[in-house]
Amino acid sequence: MRIGVLALQGDFLEHRQMLERLGAEVVEVRLPTDLEGLDGIVIPGGESTTIARLLQRYSLLEPIRDRIRGGMAALGTCAGMIVLAQHAEGLDREGIGLMSIDVRRNAFGRQVDSFEADIPMPKIAPDPVHALFIRAPLIEQVRPPAEVLATLEDGTIVAARQGHMLALSFHPELTDDTRVHAYFLAMVRDGQRVAAESRP
Repeated sequence: MRIGVLALQGDFLEHRQMLERLGAEVVEVRLPTDLEGLDGIVIPGGESTTIARLLQRYSLLEPIRDRIRGGMAALGTCAGMIVLAQHAEGLDREGIGLMSIDVRRNAFGRQVDSFEADIPMPKIAPDPVHALFIRAPLIEQVRPPAEVLATLEDGTIVAARQGHMLALSFHPELTDDTRVHAYFLAMVRDGQRVAAESRP
């Protein structure tokens, strides 16, 4: 399994290390040629407007969008979720825009307002996932075919899935818990199986 991690800005190294712990081959994506042969891609946390700008500068926006449209699995965390969303309040340039979710940037406040929470995610793990929220966005609306995967106690949506795309408000790569990344790799394997079964 060959997974790309967008490595233009943000905490891509932590995602790489987590995926490698789980046995995936990981490629740092900085140019369109780095997308060749990938089964999935991670859009990491960082600064969403910077990531969106660099996607355009390095001619990655359309190639990544086309690969995801074609079935390549995608995981977006924090800023990565913002970039995947069809609409993100305050994002001043075009993102990948493929997930049927509306996102509000920096919804929980500044860096000093960062917090941790144990979140039930029954489709991912039987026990709650310990989540780190750092200048985190929230999901204001989820439209079919996207579905809610997790909420805070007050009902705030912090994770969603749409087929082969997974979006999280928090940073699973900054803990020792590998279950979210393992779930993403299972999504990748499911996509590989469907693709194999559809070949003549």
